Amino acid sequence: MKGLLKLTGIFFLAASGLAVCMLMNARQRNVRFHELEVADETDDRKKLTVLFISDIHRRVIDKRLLKKIKKHGWLDVIIIGGDLAERGVPIQRVEQNVRELAVLGKSLYYIWGNNDREVGETSIRDIVAKYNGIILDNMNVPIPEHPDWCIVGTDDPSSKNVDVHSAMGGTDQFEHILVATHTPSLFRKIKDYANPTIMMAGHTHGGQIRFGPFGLHDKGAFTIQNRSAQLISNGYGTSLLPLRLGAPPECHILHIYY
Repeated sequence: MKGLLKLTGIFFLAASGLAVCMLMNARQRNVRFHELEVADETDDRKKLTVLFISDIHRRVIDKRLLKKIKKHGWLDVIIIGGDLAERGVPIQRVEQNVRELAVLGKSLYYIWGNNDREVGETSIRDIVAKYNGIILDNMNVPIPEHPDWCIVGTDDPSSKNVDVHSAMGGTDQFEHILVATHTPSLFRKIKDYANPTIMMAGHTHGGQIRFGPFGLHDKGAFTIQNRSAQLISNGYGTSLLPLRLGAPPECHILHIYY
Protein backbone atom coordinates (compact mmCIF):
# COMPACT_ATOMS: atom_id res chain seq x y z
CA MET A 1 0.00 0.00 0.00
CA LYS A 2 2.80 2.37 0.90
CA GLY A 3 4.47 1.56 -2.40
CA LEU A 4 1.29 2.41 -4.33
CA LEU A 5 0.90 5.70 -2.48
CA LYS A 6 4.52 6.53 -3.22
CA LEU A 7 4.08 5.80 -6.93
CA THR A 8 0.89 7.85 -6.99
CA GLY A 9 2.68 10.78 -5.37
CA ILE A 10 5.54 10.55 -7.86
CA PHE A 11 3.06 10.45 -10.76
CA PHE A 12 1.18 13.54 -9.61
CA LEU A 13 4.43 15.37 -8.90
CA ALA A 14 5.70 14.58 -12.39
CA ALA A 15 2.36 15.52 -13.97
CA SER A 16 2.30 18.81 -12.09
CA GLY A 17 5.85 19.58 -13.17
CA LEU A 18 5.00 18.81 -16.79
CA ALA A 19 1.92 21.03 -16.65
CA VAL A 20 3.95 23.93 -15.26
CA CYS A 21 6.57 23.38 -17.97
CA MET A 22 3.90 23.43 -20.72
CA LEU A 23 2.33 26.55 -19.25
CA MET A 24 5.68 28.36 -19.24
CA ASN A 25 6.44 27.17 -22.79
CA ALA A 26 3.14 28.64 -24.00
CA ARG A 27 4.15 32.06 -22.65
CA GLN A 28 7.40 32.29 -24.62
CA ARG A 29 7.90 35.25 -26.97
CA ASN A 30 9.91 33.76 -29.81
CA VAL A 31 10.72 35.80 -32.89
CA ARG A 32 12.08 33.61 -35.69
CA PHE A 33 14.28 35.23 -38.33
CA HIS A 34 14.41 33.96 -41.91
CA GLU A 35 16.14 35.05 -45.10
CA LEU A 36 15.16 34.31 -48.69
CA GLU A 37 17.47 35.11 -51.60
CA VAL A 38 15.30 35.48 -54.69
CA ALA A 39 17.98 37.11 -56.87
CA ASP A 40 21.74 36.99 -57.06
CA GLU A 41 23.60 39.46 -54.90
CA THR A 42 24.01 42.75 -56.79
CA ASP A 43 24.46 46.39 -55.90
CA ASP A 44 20.91 47.26 -56.93
CA ARG A 45 18.99 44.41 -55.33
CA LYS A 46 16.21 45.32 -52.93
CA LYS A 47 14.92 43.98 -49.63
CA LEU A 48 11.36 43.32 -48.50
CA THR A 49 10.94 42.91 -44.74
CA VAL A 50 7.84 41.04 -43.53
CA LEU A 51 6.40 40.24 -40.12
CA PHE A 52 4.05 37.25 -40.00
CA ILE A 53 2.12 36.50 -36.82
CA SER A 54 -0.82 34.12 -36.66
CA ASP A 55 -3.02 32.45 -34.06
CA ILE A 56 -2.76 35.11 -31.38
CA HIS A 57 -6.04 33.90 -29.85
CA ARG A 58 -6.08 35.08 -26.21
CA ARG A 59 -2.52 36.39 -25.93
CA VAL A 60 -1.52 40.02 -25.53
CA ILE A 61 1.06 41.64 -27.79
CA ASP A 62 3.11 43.08 -24.96
CA LYS A 63 6.15 45.33 -24.68
CA ARG A 64 8.58 42.44 -24.34
CA LEU A 65 7.54 40.97 -27.68
CA LEU A 66 7.46 44.39 -29.35
CA LYS A 67 11.01 45.10 -28.15
CA LYS A 68 12.24 41.89 -29.78
CA ILE A 69 10.50 42.71 -33.06
CA LYS A 70 11.77 46.30 -33.12
CA LYS A 71 15.36 45.07 -32.97
CA HIS A 72 14.93 44.07 -36.61
CA GLY A 73 14.02 47.59 -37.68
CA TRP A 74 11.15 49.11 -39.63
CA LEU A 75 8.94 46.61 -41.45
CA ASP A 76 7.54 46.87 -44.96
CA VAL A 77 4.69 44.45 -44.39
CA ILE A 78 2.88 43.26 -41.27
CA ILE A 79 0.61 40.25 -41.75
CA ILE A 80 -1.85 39.06 -39.11
CA GLY A 81 -2.40 35.53 -40.33
CA GLY A 82 -5.80 34.73 -38.85
CA ASP A 83 -7.16 33.73 -35.45
CA LEU A 84 -6.45 37.15 -34.09
CA ALA A 85 -9.23 36.34 -31.62
CA GLU A 86 -11.68 33.69 -30.49
CA ARG A 87 -14.91 33.53 -28.50
CA GLY A 88 -14.52 35.20 -25.11
CA VAL A 89 -11.62 37.49 -26.02
CA PRO A 90 -12.47 41.10 -25.06
CA ILE A 91 -12.74 43.28 -28.14
CA GLN A 92 -10.58 45.85 -26.35
CA ARG A 93 -7.72 43.33 -26.30
CA VAL A 94 -8.18 42.64 -30.00
CA GLU A 95 -7.94 46.35 -30.75
CA GLN A 96 -4.90 46.76 -28.51
CA ASN A 97 -3.09 43.95 -30.33
CA VAL A 98 -3.86 45.39 -33.76
CA ARG A 99 -2.81 48.87 -32.64
CA GLU A 100 0.54 47.64 -31.30
CA LEU A 101 1.29 45.69 -34.48
CA ALA A 102 0.18 48.43 -36.87
CA VAL A 103 2.83 50.92 -35.73
CA LEU A 104 5.70 48.53 -36.48
CA GLY A 105 5.77 49.19 -40.21
CA LYS A 106 4.31 50.64 -43.38
CA SER A 107 1.49 48.31 -44.37
CA LEU A 108 -0.81 46.14 -42.26
CA TYR A 109 -2.70 43.19 -43.74
CA TYR A 110 -5.12 40.79 -42.13
CA ILE A 111 -6.64 37.47 -43.20
CA TRP A 112 -9.51 35.63 -41.56
CA GLY A 113 -8.95 32.61 -39.34
CA ASN A 114 -11.49 29.98 -38.37
CA ASN A 115 -12.12 31.55 -34.93
CA ASP A 116 -12.09 35.29 -35.64
CA ARG A 117 -15.74 35.76 -36.47
CA GLU A 118 -16.66 34.43 -33.02
CA VAL A 119 -16.04 37.94 -31.64
CA GLY A 120 -18.01 39.59 -34.45
CA GLU A 121 -17.04 40.13 -38.06
CA THR A 122 -18.07 43.80 -38.02
CA SER A 123 -15.94 44.46 -34.95
CA ILE A 124 -12.87 42.95 -36.61
CA ARG A 125 -13.45 44.90 -39.81
CA ASP A 126 -13.85 48.16 -37.91
CA ILE A 127 -10.67 47.62 -35.91
CA VAL A 128 -8.51 46.75 -38.93
CA ALA A 129 -9.88 49.76 -40.84
CA LYS A 130 -9.26 52.05 -37.85
CA TYR A 131 -5.53 51.27 -38.04
CA ASN A 132 -5.38 51.59 -41.84
CA GLY A 133 -5.10 47.86 -42.39
CA ILE A 134 -6.36 45.91 -45.38
CA ILE A 135 -8.42 42.76 -45.02
CA LEU A 136 -7.48 40.44 -47.86
CA ASP A 137 -10.90 38.99 -48.65
CA ASN A 138 -10.01 36.66 -51.54
CA MET A 139 -8.05 39.43 -53.20
CA ASN A 140 -4.60 40.75 -53.95
CA VAL A 141 -3.05 44.22 -53.81
CA PRO A 142 0.35 45.66 -54.77
CA ILE A 143 2.83 46.10 -51.95
CA PRO A 144 3.63 49.81 -51.58
CA GLU A 145 7.15 50.82 -52.67
CA HIS A 146 7.72 47.31 -54.04
CA PRO A 147 6.01 47.40 -57.45
CA ASP A 148 7.28 43.95 -58.45
CA TRP A 149 5.32 42.41 -55.58
CA CYS A 150 1.70 41.74 -54.73
CA ILE A 151 0.24 40.20 -51.60
CA VAL A 152 -2.59 37.69 -51.88
CA GLY A 153 -4.97 36.66 -49.11
CA THR A 154 -7.90 34.26 -48.90
CA ASP A 155 -10.77 33.79 -46.53
CA ASP A 156 -10.69 30.74 -44.28
CA PRO A 157 -12.35 27.49 -45.44
CA SER A 158 -14.52 27.49 -42.30
CA SER A 159 -16.44 30.46 -43.75
CA LYS A 160 -17.19 28.54 -46.96
CA ASN A 161 -16.29 31.78 -48.75
CA VAL A 162 -12.86 30.81 -50.07
CA ASP A 163 -12.38 31.94 -53.67
CA VAL A 164 -8.83 31.20 -54.80
CA HIS A 165 -9.69 32.16 -58.39
CA SER A 166 -10.61 35.70 -57.33
CA ALA A 167 -7.67 35.92 -54.93
CA MET A 168 -5.18 35.06 -57.66
CA GLY A 169 -6.79 37.11 -60.42
CA GLY A 170 -4.32 39.46 -62.08
CA THR A 171 -1.28 38.23 -60.18
CA ASP A 172 0.41 37.30 -63.45
CA GLN A 173 1.35 40.97 -63.91
CA PHE A 174 3.68 40.80 -60.90
CA GLU A 175 7.13 39.27 -60.84
CA HIS A 176 6.76 38.15 -57.22
CA ILE A 177 3.72 36.90 -55.32
CA LEU A 178 3.41 36.69 -51.53
CA VAL A 179 0.49 34.53 -50.41
CA ALA A 180 -0.99 34.51 -46.90
CA THR A 181 -3.67 32.03 -45.90
CA HIS A 182 -4.71 30.93 -42.44
CA THR A 183 -4.54 27.24 -43.25
CA PRO A 184 -1.77 25.57 -45.29
CA SER A 185 -4.35 23.23 -46.83
CA LEU A 186 -4.98 25.97 -49.42
CA PHE A 187 -1.40 25.95 -50.71
CA ARG A 188 -2.16 23.19 -53.23
CA LYS A 189 -5.09 25.12 -54.72
CA ILE A 190 -3.01 28.29 -55.02
CA LYS A 191 -0.30 26.41 -56.90
CA ASP A 192 -2.89 25.53 -59.55
CA TYR A 193 -2.78 29.22 -60.52
CA ALA A 194 0.83 30.27 -59.94
CA ASN A 195 4.08 29.46 -58.24
CA PRO A 196 4.32 32.18 -55.56
CA THR A 197 7.66 33.40 -54.32
CA ILE A 198 6.51 32.72 -50.79
CA MET A 199 3.44 31.26 -49.09
CA MET A 200 2.64 31.65 -45.39
CA ALA A 201 0.10 30.03 -43.06
CA GLY A 202 -0.53 29.11 -39.45
CA HIS A 203 -3.59 27.36 -37.99
CA THR A 204 -1.98 24.03 -37.02
CA HIS A 205 -0.09 25.39 -33.96
CA GLY A 206 2.60 22.88 -34.88
CA GLY A 207 0.52 20.32 -33.01
CA GLN A 208 0.75 22.57 -29.89
CA ILE A 209 1.54 19.62 -27.61
CA ARG A 210 4.05 17.18 -29.06
CA PHE A 211 5.89 14.22 -27.61
CA GLY A 212 9.04 13.92 -29.63
CA PRO A 213 8.03 13.49 -33.28
CA PHE A 214 4.40 12.80 -32.39
CA GLY A 215 1.70 15.46 -32.57
CA LEU A 216 -1.72 16.13 -34.04
CA HIS A 217 -0.06 18.20 -36.79
CA ASP A 218 3.41 18.60 -38.20
CA LYS A 219 5.66 21.06 -36.46
CA GLY A 220 5.90 24.45 -38.14
CA ALA A 221 8.76 24.99 -40.57
CA PHE A 222 10.34 27.40 -43.04
CA THR A 223 11.49 25.68 -46.22
CA ILE A 224 13.15 26.95 -49.39
CA GLN A 225 13.15 25.24 -52.79
CA ASN A 226 14.31 26.80 -56.05
CA ARG A 227 14.26 30.31 -54.60
CA SER A 228 10.68 29.94 -53.44
CA ALA A 229 9.74 29.52 -49.80
CA GLN A 230 6.97 28.13 -47.65
CA LEU A 231 6.35 29.12 -44.04
CA ILE A 232 4.01 27.22 -41.74
CA SER A 233 4.04 28.79 -38.30
CA ASN A 234 3.45 27.20 -34.90
CA GLY A 235 1.47 30.38 -34.19
CA TYR A 236 1.76 32.69 -31.22
CA GLY A 237 -1.14 31.68 -29.00
CA THR A 238 -2.93 28.50 -28.02
CA SER A 239 -6.40 27.03 -28.35
CA LEU A 240 -8.41 24.96 -25.85
CA LEU A 241 -5.61 24.77 -23.28
CA PRO A 242 -2.95 27.44 -22.61
CA LEU A 243 -0.24 24.79 -22.87
CA ARG A 244 2.57 23.96 -25.30
CA LEU A 245 5.17 21.25 -25.53
CA GLY A 246 7.59 20.64 -28.38
CA ALA A 247 6.02 23.33 -30.57
CA PRO A 248 7.07 26.71 -29.13
CA PRO A 249 5.00 29.81 -29.87
CA GLU A 250 6.48 32.02 -32.53
CA CYS A 251 6.14 34.92 -34.90
CA HIS A 252 8.39 35.50 -37.88
CA ILE A 253 10.46 38.20 -39.51
CA LEU A 254 11.51 37.57 -43.09
CA HIS A 255 14.10 39.46 -45.06
CA ILE A 256 13.50 38.78 -48.73
CA TYR A 257 16.22 39.92 -51.14
CA TYR A 258 15.20 40.35 -54.76
